[in-house]
Amino acid sequence: MTSEANHLHMLFFPFMAQGHMLPMVDMAKIFAARGIRITILTTPVNATIIRPSIDDSVQLHIIPFPSVEFGLPNGCENRSLMFDHDQVSNFFKALSSLRHSFDYVLGELYPDCVVTDMFLPWTYYVATARGIPRLVFHGSSNFAMCATTAFERCPLKVDKAECFVFPDLPHRIEMLRTQIMDFNKFAGTPSDIIFETFREAMEVESKNYGALMNSFYVLEPEFADHYRKGIGRVWNIGPVSLYNKEMTKSSRGGEYPASVNECLKWLDKRPTGSIVYICFGSGSLFSVEQLREIALALEESRLLFVWVVRNECDDWIPKGYRERIKEVGMMIRGWAPQLVILNHDAVGGFVTHCGWNSCLEGISAGLPMVTWPLYADQFYNEKFLVDILKVGITVGSKVNTFNIEMRPIVKAEVIKIAVRTLMGDGMEANERRRRAKQLGEMAKKAVDKGGSSYEEIENLINELIDRKKRV
Repeated sequence: MTSEANHLHMLFFPFMAQGHMLPMVDMAKIFAARGIRITILTTPVNATIIRPSIDDSVQLHIIPFPSVEFGLPNGCENRSLMFDHDQVSNFFKALSSLRHSFDYVLGELYPDCVVTDMFLPWTYYVATARGIPRLVFHGSSNFAMCATTAFERCPLKVDKAECFVFPDLPHRIEMLRTQIMDFNKFAGTPSDIIFETFREAMEVESKNYGALMNSFYVLEPEFADHYRKGIGRVWNIGPVSLYNKEMTKSSRGGEYPASVNECLKWLDKRPTGSIVYICFGSGSLFSVEQLREIALALEESRLLFVWVVRNECDDWIPKGYRERIKEVGMMIRGWAPQLVILNHDAVGGFVTHCGWNSCLEGISAGLPMVTWPLYADQFYNEKFLVDILKVGITVGSKVNTFNIEMRPIVKAEVIKIAVRTLMGDGMEANERRRRAKQLGEMAKKAVDKGGSSYEEIENLINELIDRKKRV
């Protein structure tokens, strides 16, 4: 970039949850690498998560988070640490109270633009009042954003229908009503603030300066065009995880348990493409019964596996299980270096909850996937992987809910069949692997110099430079 880029200042303000924060930090690093002055606004606890994956090209600006004031434990500053509904509601209330701190920071730093998460819609009004353009980060695919907008336009009779077809999308997409996260159901409940946040986010959608998407154009061209027609200005600049250098992949997201090093050594000794990796993201827990079904399925599948488990208790582990699987399986408790594991030569398949970050990381690694969505936009992402990209196999998850007790149990036999199909041979399995590998190559080309994502970043920077000259 020209020296003009060095005079451009962008402020990034992520939503405090792993799945939103990490891609925004990656984004910030991308713009910093192009010579832009970058500041990330966050809170003390989240700063400790971010620091290991940035260098001096990215500055942190820290504001206090009013945890105790809003009924949260001291230091509870990240959505990924919460599973209680009351805590989540209080967390959103605490977020809204940061409006004045955000305004003060804008007045102090006066950046040329702000990039903030969709779950911080009030930042649009604060930034606009200061004459600063706001770019929104959604953390979803173009496909999911198109489906979300289409669902909002669905006739009321959908509420009573078992399944329905989304109107006006480039492809025919049919889903069960139970698979849709309808934020309207939060209205009038203790979680009403979540409904209000989503409503406000949709309200300012077309008013923003534009949207930054963690996707790449050739992955979903029809839906990228469709979404752009709907809101006007979109830059697809991903997969942002691919911009991480090898040395920083393992530190992305904070510290890992000691078992991770043991796991990586274990992977090094396994044949190419022989391992199935199972991980359901940073915010997903399962019931004791469901965890037992997964454990039995993996044992009975006779496949090599690495399984990341978020639940803290051990009461679900079958008697003698660890001893029986020690030669074929590894369990990691807590946070794991997913980018390192997915890109290890020994890994040949991925069982995922279909969070968009995980979907993109699986796509970028060239892996076929078993899809097991749980809540939010994950069912849309499953539809995209299975029906559009044709690199996914579903376990048949049908209920979109944060409540682990309300999810129907997926039996061990179903899980076993899905992972065996994923890792098996035959024409369909080989074709799925071929498509997955092809998508991985396309992802890497998109972020390389001259690729679509690389050029989109260049275009946005030039536009922001031109804007700065005019104002």
